[in-house]
Amino acid sequence: MDRETLTVGKTKVPLTWVHTLVIGSGAAGLNAAVQLRANGVEDVLIVSEGLDKGTSINTGSDKQTYYKLSMYGADADAPREMAQTYFVGGGMHGDLAMVEASLSARAFMHLVNLGMPFPRDAFGQFVGYKTDHDPRQRATSIGPYTSQAMCHVLIQRVRELQVGVREERNVVQLLTCEQDGETRVCGALAVCADGSFEVYGAENVVFAVGGPGGLYKTSVYPTVHTGAIGLALLAGAQAQGLPESQYGLASIGYRWNVSGTYMQVIPRIVSTAQDGVSDEREFLTEFFGSTGEMASQVFLKGYQWPFDARKVIGGSSLIDILIYIETVEKGRRVYLDYRRDPNGFAFADLSEEARTYLERSGALLDTPYDRLRKMNPGATDLYLENGIDLTQQPLEVAVCAQHNNGGLGANHWWESNNLRHLFPVGEVNGSHGVYRPGGSALNSGQVGGFRAAEYIAHRYPAWQVSQDAVRRAGQ
Repeated sequence: MDRETLTVGKTKVPLTWVHTLVIGSGAAGLNAAVQLRANGVEDVLIVSEGLDKGTSINTGSDKQTYYKLSMYGADADAPREMAQTYFVGGGMHGDLAMVEASLSARAFMHLVNLGMPFPRDAFGQFVGYKTDHDPRQRATSIGPYTSQAMCHVLIQRVRELQVGVREERNVVQLLTCEQDGETRVCGALAVCADGSFEVYGAENVVFAVGGPGGLYKTSVYPTVHTGAIGLALLAGAQAQGLPESQYGLASIGYRWNVSGTYMQVIPRIVSTAQDGVSDEREFLTEFFGSTGEMASQVFLKGYQWPFDARKVIGGSSLIDILIYIETVEKGRRVYLDYRRDPNGFAFADLSEEARTYLERSGALLDTPYDRLRKMNPGATDLYLENGIDLTQQPLEVAVCAQHNNGGLGANHWWESNNLRHLFPVGEVNGSHGVYRPGGSALNSGQVGGFRAAEYIAHRYPAWQVSQDAVRRAGQ
């Protein structure tokens, strides 16, 4: 990296030259930096608000689960099969689906080799389970902190490789210039914590800023994450699928989605008046034929977590709509109560799928909390660590925005469709489609890092941008 001083009006602003600038430090951006080094690109710099400020390291949500090619049991799988699962959800390009499926095993094993403790059985198989929109058992997890652990092992690798990192920076503008009759990215302008400015001139920019977390009123994005897709849109980058945001039930006192075992243990769901105490009602029961039917649909919310219009009539997404009506239209508050079963609950009344699952899990126990401790003790510990004791109080929830499946348009090398040398990776890349399998976002971010790094190393290894053009853009 070379440095010089740029005069902007009467102000002297430091200008840093770096071959590839990585903006953002979530799991996708970190892996891009690691893979750039693996492909021989030495001049790499990560610019970020902080290594501890992104969604990946601060939330669970979809990021509890890693979706990959099946590596477990007798469930035969192939990249073409996995790509078809992506493609049939709608809104995902077939080429991107094939790339994400083809590189999933490679990306997954890279994390394993960095020290990710994904669960294995006695034979060394990586244990899999079924997740949202998943016809097989491709998902795996280390519990609620899967993406956080991914960040930790990737940060450790970044440090081992001595990749440059500048924290406490907010990028406020992408710099562009003209080259060979096309607009391209050539750097960025950032504001430091002390209010001063910095300019970065770059041959390539990996844009790993996450989803538009600050856009939503009711959100499960961590409060420290706001997103920066607008920087690329202002620079002229093409977008795709922006309306495809994903919603589902999440706690709002501590922002965390309540998928998986949180719903499979069948908590009692109640609403109250605004004071959180009076006029308590089990409001779901009147919309189902029986308590057993209601409880079975609550169970299904565990792996049908995102709202899905196809699962409203006779399905589990009716629960999302009813909770939305209760909270938004009626102005009431809704809670999951793990201290006792729903009124009239009996295991014998559950669907065969729900009853068999709980039986095989050894979870035919007296209360939802007992079942949760048996099946996933980390799920209760997570809330306890954040000041919520599920044995003493119910958990307030709402239908929350959780992930933007759209974003910036890019090709099958994760380069922007119309802004050369810009590589959106992670959630900000609009490759995710409509009904994507749960956990596929983590795979997509890792695959994007591999693809962007390989393309940069082999197609954009030399400096092509005019330094004078960068200086003019920075002024």
